[in-house]
Amino acid sequence: MAFDYDLDFDNTDFRKKPEKYRVGRGEQGVLLVEPYKSEILPHWRFKTPDIAKESSEKIYELFEEYKKVDDFAGMDMARKFIQMGYTRARRYANYKGGKKYDDEGKINERDIDEEKAESARIFEEKWKVVRTDEEYLKKKKAHQKKYG
Repeated sequence: MAFDYDLDFDNTDFRKKPEKYRVGRGEQGVLLVEPYKSEILPHWRFKTPDIAKESSEKIYELFEEYKKVDDFAGMDMARKFIQMGYTRARRYANYKGGKKYDDEGKINERDIDEEKAESARIFEEKWKVVRTDEEYLKKKKAHQKKYG
């Protein structure tokens, strides 16, 4: 089932109402779903490889904490933030200032920033770990079967 952008995100606690949570595709809803956004976002950084390493490890710790308490929505949100760490760092690695398109909508020329590329690689490694975690995959399947 697709991510439902029509939900009342301002007044929904997805920890208390996990039945309202939808996985969606990729990073959908990553900056909307509370209380997870507020718990994870302060740790999400990728400016340098050292910062990316600290950030990805902290978010992975949160993933593991959510797993311990059987909180699939939290696990999936941590996965989304880790994935977004990879995709955003890659965007900044490929395009100066992270701007893929110019003012006319044309794709800017790539200008590889090796430091950001390393940050992306760090997040990508954690993303591979979480997206293939057996317990995560079982919980994802069960959640989707039960709630859509």
